Amino acid sequence: MPILFNDQTKEFHLYNQAISYIMTVLPNGQLGQLYYGKKIRHNASFSHLLEQRPRPLSACTFEGNMSFSLEHIRQEYPCYGTGDFKYPAYEILQQNGSDITEFEYVSHQIYKGKPALIDKMPSTYVESDEEATTLEITLKDALIQTELVLTYTIYEERPVITRHATFKHLGQEEVTLTNAMSMAVDFPDYNYEMVELTGAWSRERYVKHRKLEHGIQSVYSMRGASSSNYNPFLALKRPQTTENSGEVYGFSLVYSGNFLAQAEVHTYGTTRVMMGLHPNRFNWVLKQGDVFQTPEVVMVYSEDGLNGMSQTYHELYRTRLCRGYWRDRVRPILVNNWEATYFDFNEDKIVSIAKDAKELGIELFVLDDGWFGNREDDTVGLGDWYVKNFDKLPNGIAGLANRVTDLGIKFGLWFEPEMVNKNSDLYRAHPDWILTTPNRGACHGRHQFVLDFSRKEVVDYIYEAMAKVLSEAPISYVKWDMNRNITECFSAVASAKDQGKVFHKYILGVYDLYDRLTTEFPEILFESCASGGSRFDPGMLYYAPQTWTSDDTDAVERLKIQYGTSMVYPISSMGSHVSAIPNHQLYRNAPLSTRANVAYFGTFGYELDLNKLTEAEKNEVKQQVAFFKEYRETIFNGTFYRLLSPFEGNETCWMIVSQDQKTALVGYYRPLNEVNVGFRRVKLQGLNPDLKYTVSINETTNYGDELMNAGLITSDGSCGENKAPYDGTNGDYQSRIYLLKAE
Repeated sequence: MPILFNDQTKEFHLYNQAISYIMTVLPNGQLGQLYYGKKIRHNASFSHLLEQRPRPLSACTFEGNMSFSLEHIRQEYPCYGTGDFKYPAYEILQQNGSDITEFEYVSHQIYKGKPALIDKMPSTYVESDEEATTLEITLKDALIQTELVLTYTIYEERPVITRHATFKHLGQEEVTLTNAMSMAVDFPDYNYEMVELTGAWSRERYVKHRKLEHGIQSVYSMRGASSSNYNPFLALKRPQTTENSGEVYGFSLVYSGNFLAQAEVHTYGTTRVMMGLHPNRFNWVLKQGDVFQTPEVVMVYSEDGLNGMSQTYHELYRTRLCRGYWRDRVRPILVNNWEATYFDFNEDKIVSIAKDAKELGIELFVLDDGWFGNREDDTVGLGDWYVKNFDKLPNGIAGLANRVTDLGIKFGLWFEPEMVNKNSDLYRAHPDWILTTPNRGACHGRHQFVLDFSRKEVVDYIYEAMAKVLSEAPISYVKWDMNRNITECFSAVASAKDQGKVFHKYILGVYDLYDRLTTEFPEILFESCASGGSRFDPGMLYYAPQTWTSDDTDAVERLKIQYGTSMVYPISSMGSHVSAIPNHQLYRNAPLSTRANVAYFGTFGYELDLNKLTEAEKNEVKQQVAFFKEYRETIFNGTFYRLLSPFEGNETCWMIVSQDQKTALVGYYRPLNEVNVGFRRVKLQGLNPDLKYTVSINETTNYGDELMNAGLITSDGSCGENKAPYDGTNGDYQSRIYLLKAE
């Protein structure tokens, strides 16, 4: 069993073939952190790792003992105010105004398997209890009669530990949680760079690095969603760590709302990493018998660089976070009508696009915004999930869906269930259902307001409206959008002291709606979307196995977006489409081949009017569709490697290798043409060194060790005097897919 407890030294050792995580019960009954990193042999005692020395100005726990100070002892789930002056992992406000606590070790339990979280909160899971072992440590503050359970699960075959905390209040006097992180880890030094995924709408999840320095370095969201600005992820890597070698610690929060992820460097050179719910506007009153549980954090250790960390997240999230019918199935190639028609469509126009899609081999047509209520633009109709405009859709959604499916192609539909326009039947009937502060103005975004999903009756209404549409028509796919963040977070039905629950209860309401719909319609493929990638997080993947990566569909910009997203999220989760040119976000004219070569590394589809393509373009689309169908199993299940970063130069390169190492696809991208540059090669990864591969484009045969050590030749005409006339296959925005097959 990969969790050992030494009863004499009160030490816990979580380990497998890759990692060790060691902690101890401190003399004051709290938990101390001894080691986290590469696996080390078990020892009868690790007490020597708990270093104590007298230090000036320290606040010491025991009278007469000048060495034991929580300011200098690495802790497992620290509090503030009893000697430790750093940021705490939790705070509990009591009736007398104090927030001082002393949670002391009571007991622990070790068992096979992994528990689910309460309140339908998403989490990773196991299919067999033999896959993981769980440790639950119970601590108690006797004065306030509150229990704290820290839960750790270590996977047998993965360098993964998951963590969450549970508070159970037993006392008669209510208390208030004002801060509840999911985890904290104290590291003994700060020689790290922090890696984060930072951006905004249309440039989501750009990779940023910063050297840790004294003080706080953090990313966060207070928008009610995980956001496009910051992702609920951070990693610490050594300065010398690369994509393929060196030490990395990854931290990923399985949650879709407000979060805080921070690294605090103490002036004594230690680093504290914490991750969990953002404490701003969080106040959770606990009455006697109440339980509060934090979201789950997934911690990954890699000694094989950033690629090693990412590959662990990819495999874990694809197979033990995503669930249901679509988890292990390749996704259908789709066409979405949004950039083709926007709101300007009718039934015949949609059927015409779907007919062309079928002829080109596309498998799914998705009708986007504009089909419901009086929806002619984004100022009206949101929330009215039924057809009112029978001039546009004379036979309703069911009639249109049947016409499309009669062509031999599946039908999908867009919803934005969490929002409402004031110009809608829903708002006129229930104006108190939006989040807004009494007697004050309310911000709008995209002319819409946020429904109060902390209220069960609101979620019930939306569920019934959506379920009616989904049950009355042959719908195979749902695009679930969310186009604005929460402001004026106030619920009309919550008491004053419960307003601090609304942000979290809102997300629980979203999860509840997802849970009900995916349970009732298990074979519908749900894709989450939030103005593109504004809620691309592990919590969403638990309910929807893919996410629209960004509203920015330009192939060149998608290189950065998809590269950054791959730090944590599997290729199978990235919604990626070929869109029209000039691109609707940047007016860039990338070749059709490059648009597809980028979109292949995701779920793949089209976002354009197929009726407007030339015959030559339609033939090219046919070839693209056929190519993706042939290799999508490799793309879906293969191992992904980042080779050249778009953040570091004019070239981007990545590759996917099949599980048997006999097939690989290498995507090579060179956005801007260059003049008279040198010959170029890219060293590949993940191949079998003993297998001989035929390489397309170069038309060579090479052993795997040559391709990984000498490299794949990627030189083109720009390495000399390019005398070829421009024909669209040269110049700017060029790309290639090298196909490698073992003989």
